[in-house]
Amino acid sequence: MEDVGRWAASARRRARLADVATGAPLVLVAALGTARLLSWMAGAIVGLGLALGLAWLAMHRAQRFGRAWLVRALDAARGDLEDSSDLLFAEDAKLGPLQRLQRARVGARLAAAPVPDLGPAWPTRPIVAAWILAAIALMALLLWPAPRPGVALAPAQEGGPARPGVPRLVGQRLTVVPPAYTGLPPRPLDLLDARVPQGSRLRWELQFSPEPEAARIVAPGGGDLPLRRAGDRWTGEKAADRSFLYRVTAAGMDARAAPPLHRIDVVADQPPRIRVVAPSRTLSMVTRGQRSWALRFDVSDDYGVAPVARLRLVLAQGEGENVAFRERMLTLTGSGPASRRSFATQIDLAAAGFSEAGDLVAQLIVADNRAPQPQIVRGASLILRRPPAALAESGVEASVRRVMPAYFRSQRQIIIDAEALIRERPRLAADRFLSRSDGIGADQRLLRLRYGQFMGEETGGGATNAMPTNDEEDAAAKPAAPGDEHAGEAPAPPAAFGAAGDVTAEYGHTHDESEAATLLDPGTRATLRQALDAMWQSELALRQGDPKQALVPAYRALRFIKQVQQATRIFLARTGTQLPPIDEGRRLTGKRDGIERPALPPLAPGLTPDAAPVASWQALAGGGDARLGALSQWLAGRGGRIRDPLAIAAAVDAVRRDPGCGACRQRLRGLLWSVLVRPAPGVQRRDAGDAMARRYAEALR
Repeated sequence: MEDVGRWAASARRRARLADVATGAPLVLVAALGTARLLSWMAGAIVGLGLALGLAWLAMHRAQRFGRAWLVRALDAARGDLEDSSDLLFAEDAKLGPLQRLQRARVGARLAAAPVPDLGPAWPTRPIVAAWILAAIALMALLLWPAPRPGVALAPAQEGGPARPGVPRLVGQRLTVVPPAYTGLPPRPLDLLDARVPQGSRLRWELQFSPEPEAARIVAPGGGDLPLRRAGDRWTGEKAADRSFLYRVTAAGMDARAAPPLHRIDVVADQPPRIRVVAPSRTLSMVTRGQRSWALRFDVSDDYGVAPVARLRLVLAQGEGENVAFRERMLTLTGSGPASRRSFATQIDLAAAGFSEAGDLVAQLIVADNRAPQPQIVRGASLILRRPPAALAESGVEASVRRVMPAYFRSQRQIIIDAEALIRERPRLAADRFLSRSDGIGADQRLLRLRYGQFMGEETGGGATNAMPTNDEEDAAAKPAAPGDEHAGEAPAPPAAFGAAGDVTAEYGHTHDESEAATLLDPGTRATLRQALDAMWQSELALRQGDPKQALVPAYRALRFIKQVQQATRIFLARTGTQLPPIDEGRRLTGKRDGIERPALPPLAPGLTPDAAPVASWQALAGGGDARLGALSQWLAGRGGRIRDPLAIAAAVDAVRRDPGCGACRQRLRGLLWSVLVRPAPGVQRRDAGDAMARRYAEALR
């Protein structure tokens, strides 16, 4: 029966080896993973524990290959045993004669023929699969980035004194991982203060002496970050979406000696900036023979512009209420580096359907590389205008005036046209040169009349073609000029000599007054008058065919116009003060019955000071409660409108930590002074005067 026992032992041994071969890769992965995340000591402990557990499990699972299993295996493997294998393990005293005979026959048959392998089949597939998966996991763990043990942390700069048994920060490193779309590499810093792009990942590596039980990053406004221990270092990660303050604390630190605050400033991604290179003007006119429109844009961004942009084209054609609009989008591919791309195209006017009078508007739409949501920016609208074939105007000046919108004819444009005419003078005939100079003079006159409206001058009528001579007899009546606004009025009676109204009507104009149109301060009115005089001199030179002589007064007029545009203008009606009627019965009686002081109007919301900073600013002057709770709530709600809210938050935290610190209170008080709303200016009381003035005032009462 010794061979029978040997068969069961062989099966148990094979089962134990199969279980160990299948579970060993899992133990290796768990041990190495723990070592990479925590420390090698922790990995060794975990590996040893799992190995012991695997050995116990294999021994326990091998116990199933006992007497009952062997009987079943022998009966299944040898049919000549006649299902009597259990007699081999029975005691002689408990067997009868026939049973002893049968056991002898079974033993003889077992000895006569070899017994096949009774152990379990070797689990090849599970073992191979387990080792393949373990190899993949081990490769990933080995390639996982981890701090190199040879790189030491920078010494901490907390500045606190060392106390026995009290943990303190001795090593530090802050690693900034910018977003992938920025293209910036990770940046390790030896300081805990940083200025990072928005969306960056921050990773802290800290070291304490002695080792604390726990450590965390504490933010005064909330959002604490627990730190994980990895060997002799403590690590933590956080996404930087907004600026914040924080301090590093550990279990066992003195609560009264708080570590200093550190600051993370988050820099937001700026939207792309579009600069129009061509055309040089926002409004361009179609020239004779022009078939295309060249557009070129330069787009810059702090982290990169998308390589493809869209060009929006809007075609507006028609007049009055019958204006039709057509819109289309073109795709442009940029050139140059990602931070500064150039987009250029040639618009075929015929293909765009721009053959009739109207406007063709182009607008560039670009996006940056920000992820996950890019920033989309629309550029300025560029207009290409095709004027009508003929203008519905009459008169000599209208016939020589250029086809251009009235608002486009500025003083600067007149100077540009005059300089261009001077350059073209050698190539022009004398009559053509004089005609063009006279046309520019007509534009100068129209501009002078337009600015003259601000001085109360008349735009209609004007000088007649009659020569200023006394050789012609006085006409009884003359037809009114087409542009005179007084045409059609009944003829006035003969003027009487010395009558005030007749003198005004003859030598002035009853509503031709500068005070009646626009109220300008005297200095601005004088400057505008000088500009009109300079325009008159420029027009005179242009009418005489001397544009070079007209440039000097034209430039002088442009300088005066710029001064007028930058001046303060008040548009008010020149009406008298509407006072209530005087009660004659109460005059000089001294009675003040019924006279009440009117209530002052409430201050505008922007001029109303906030109560929380005012109260804290006043309380900080003394040594009492600074009301920091209300101030913190106000700061949380108004932080976006303050230039540097983190500085105020740090000062609030310093006062909260040490209420008796005079320097901290003064610093917070100074920061609050810079954000207080200035009160509305009040009316200053007049000086009471000397004794004689006071007696005179009393006598008046």
